[in-house]
Amino acid sequence: MKLKIGDKVDVLDDTLSGIITAINGDIITIETTDGFDLDFNAIELVKTKSSTLRNNVFNSASINEVLSDKTEKKRHITTRVKAKERYQPTLEVDLHLHHLVDNERGMSNYDKLTIQIDTARQQLEFAIKKRIQKIVFIHGVGEGVLKMELETLFSRYDNVKYYEADYKKYGLGATEVYILQNVNANN
Repeated sequence: MKLKIGDKVDVLDDTLSGIITAINGDIITIETTDGFDLDFNAIELVKTKSSTLRNNVFNSASINEVLSDKTEKKRHITTRVKAKERYQPTLEVDLHLHHLVDNERGMSNYDKLTIQIDTARQQLEFAIKKRIQKIVFIHGVGEGVLKMELETLFSRYDNVKYYEADYKKYGLGATEVYILQNVNANN
């Protein structure tokens, strides 16, 4: 767009407008509506018709319509969590070996697995004793040996159900255990 002396212009990144009084290459001098002479690059200005750009913005919609759209209350979408889950803390047990021992040097795979399974058994017994309903055992992905051993351990208990833990939170390497609290001794 070609600008010439006498054109009405608005400044793109400011709330200024005015009339072009001088052009020197890419530098354009405008006289603002307040009577000041200011210099701008040509790319910072936009030519307007009879009124300023700010007034033209509202030609298609009234100011009240625009303001009502901006101030409308948006519905906040929440996910429903059952009351049981909301107030029941979940016990998390990380079975990665570096969390269980200070130094694993010199340990065989059998020793490592035994420590992890013993820790899982102790935590499960603790949860049953303290009536904690949920435990998440974080075992990692690996080759699946620890996961299979954990499933064998969990299947020995009548009051325990287990399944994959929440993928969003734990990924593939965790098993969630639900402990049934009211299991009859006669079953």
